[in-house]
Amino acid sequence: MSIEVNQLTRLYGEQKAVDSISFHVNKGEIVGFLGPNGAGKSTTMKIITGYLQPDSGTTIVCGIDVQKEPLESKKKIGYLPEANPLYYDMYVREYLDFVADVHGVSDRKKRIEEVIEMVGLSLESKKKVGQLSKGYKQRVGLAAALIHDPEVLILDEPTTGLDPNQIVEIREVIKKLGQHKTVLFSSHILQEVEAICDRVVIINRGKLVANDTLSNLRTQSANSEVLKVSFRESLEPAWLERLSSVRAVNKLSTYEWELTCTDVQEAKRQLLELALQQNLNIVSLQSGGQSLEEVFRSLTNNQ
Repeated sequence: MSIEVNQLTRLYGEQKAVDSISFHVNKGEIVGFLGPNGAGKSTTMKIITGYLQPDSGTTIVCGIDVQKEPLESKKKIGYLPEANPLYYDMYVREYLDFVADVHGVSDRKKRIEEVIEMVGLSLESKKKVGQLSKGYKQRVGLAAALIHDPEVLILDEPTTGLDPNQIVEIREVIKKLGQHKTVLFSSHILQEVEAICDRVVIINRGKLVANDTLSNLRTQSANSEVLKVSFRESLEPAWLERLSSVRAVNKLSTYEWELTCTDVQEAKRQLLELALQQNLNIVSLQSGGQSLEEVFRSLTNNQ
């Protein structure tokens, strides 16, 4: 295993940002690290890379204990943090040469050209970093994470600020890298996760709530289908929440609701009863299996 996280806990005052989570990532595996804002994703990534110390638990990268041997472990890791730190007064190649020198990269000139080509920076490579768009700044950060050819990549929101075409390009870069490197990356773009991940780890309020393949998560949620219902009138969410076959209620608009159900047929029957009792008119009623977005919401909405 390239990454091993064991009973990791991190406190900020009395708040547990990370609460006794454990998971692993194998070599050559691309794992999506998901969770709502404030779930503890960035804190966990900072601990894995050695930028933060945990209050308890251990992290092992390529067989090296990150807390005991932080410098050795950093040689194995390429890290793109959420807040991409760059020197805006440096030219792109100048900045990458600086980072390569810090890592002790041999034949720096050749390696710089390789990563510039890899992340699609060729046309902008003669500019100062500060002159680049947000998307190209993100590419510079990714190039810096790759410059020393690390075994493990930790990418915190790697496609932030990229346009749709750039997202596809960087997605292909990550997929290619995942053939021979270990990649752990966070993203709020769930379609992106579905496109490139072998497995997902989901945390919520510092706790691990899922760690499985996408197909398994959908299979496990097969008895927890989604029902979309539209009424002609507005109604109180508590009316829907009281239905015994409804696990979660999500308001889509004034008249539209999305219900996560344990028994979709029973939920339909109960909705019809509710409509009769409250003199409501159901305009439409649609059911279907759960997408990753729906699985994500069902795991993180009410915890």
